[in-house]
Amino acid sequence: MHIWKFGNSINTDLITPGRYNMTTDRKELAKIAFIEHRPEFAKDVKKGDFIVAGRNFGCGSSRETAVTALKECGIDAIIAPSFARIFYRNGINNGLLLITADEKFLSRVAEQHQLKLEANEILNITTGERAKAGLSPMLLKLRKYGGILEFLKKHRIEELEQL
Repeated sequence: MHIWKFGNSINTDLITPGRYNMTTDRKELAKIAFIEHRPEFAKDVKKGDFIVAGRNFGCGSSRETAVTALKECGIDAIIAPSFARIFYRNGINNGLLLITADEKFLSRVAEQHQLKLEANEILNITTGERAKAGLSPMLLKLRKYGGILEFLKKHRIEELEQL
């Protein structure tokens, strides 16, 4: 597992630039993830990697392809102090785990560190530091099913209300 560290206000145009964003093919979208911002990302990212970012991750356009590309790349979770509202909603819809955490804690996480998600905490295995994770059981369940639409295909809406 690798950590990919990003700063504040990473927008959807940095994740999937418009001029490359000409397909709905998930594998092709994965190839363009951060192609201009961090060209090594798409070729080096592995299944189970984390993104640790600053405030307002996913701001900009309502481009759902940004979530699709990161999920297809194998990103296990994105951890940031805050997310742009539409990006967060697209994450829920598509089963990409988005976790809020303390900005000071995240600022001390480095790309060479190892993180582990435990219940409602994030453990920095490298430093031993812990932080509360903004993570609900509902989001975990939706992730398991691949997003809200897949969940609703398999369950009644009443079951979602019980989460």
